[in-house]
Amino acid sequence: MLVLGIDTSNYTTSLSAVRADTGELVADARRGLPVREGERGLRQADALFFHVQHLPGVMDDLVAQLAAAGIGPAWAGVGVSVRPRPFARSYMPVFRAGASFAHAFARALGLPVVPCSHQEGHLAAACHFLAPWDGPFLALHLSGGTSDLVWAERTRFGYRVTTLEEGADLHAGQFVDRVGVALGLPFPAGPSLERLAQQAPPDSGFRVPSSRPSAGLSFSGPCAAALRAVEAGVPGPEVALAVQICIARTVAKAVLRWRDRLGARRLVVAGGVAANADIQARVRRQLASEAPDLEVHFAPARYASDNALGPARIARDYLFVAQ
Repeated sequence: MLVLGIDTSNYTTSLSAVRADTGELVADARRGLPVREGERGLRQADALFFHVQHLPGVMDDLVAQLAAAGIGPAWAGVGVSVRPRPFARSYMPVFRAGASFAHAFARALGLPVVPCSHQEGHLAAACHFLAPWDGPFLALHLSGGTSDLVWAERTRFGYRVTTLEEGADLHAGQFVDRVGVALGLPFPAGPSLERLAQQAPPDSGFRVPSSRPSAGLSFSGPCAAALRAVEAGVPGPEVALAVQICIARTVAKAVLRWRDRLGARRLVVAGGVAANADIQARVRRQLASEAPDLEVHFAPARYASDNALGPARIARDYLFVAQ
């Protein structure tokens, strides 16, 4: 018996299947939404249209993976992300594509549907690879649409989340994408920016300032400084490296502020920006130096970016794990 997970975020159509009895991930299929060269994103109407187009093909890919593994799909439930964050006011049209597909699929087979938020899905996907943890923990969600530091606690329905700091103006992923597009990189720019930064000389001294503590997770000022540097002719690799250093410093400072206040012992980091190996390494080094008793866990790169493993795990745990 399998549980289907569905996520239709801004730039990726994702489906996953986990075993109902063990929670093991057995298939994962996804497809990125097309963005024209030089553009910095998609309108919600266009993204919604592409999700509707992609879902049948992504389902074909998922079923083909199951067949190749000798698994005949016998579905027992569906988990789906229906909003960006776990708050009633949180809404984006793109998630209607996944929700509609989930309910149509479930009604045809007589299955229960378990809704969750995209943010909870990210946390569940990251925690899928970790030992169980009792009690609350710090969680950092860094993506194109979210820069949130939250206090999270697992519940039967997903996660109880209290926002500690959030993107005050520009999110970390938008920072990466705007500078990346200015450097001539394809959108989304994260992987290309990371590769470009690797070409920077070890002694590169160019930096953009990280946000002040009072500003929270703010990236508009650093982004403006990086864009001015691009216009001034600062080499692309040095600008790319400076962007990564700025993000790492900003989030590490935020984590340290709240770790001291809350006495946190575990940090879980997810979201597409968190897949950047250089940002990971810098955050780990700073936190290991200044908070050595804090466990720091990053989601694996494939499951740091948008995926449907999280909704599948939330639904599986709700439906098949005794509370």
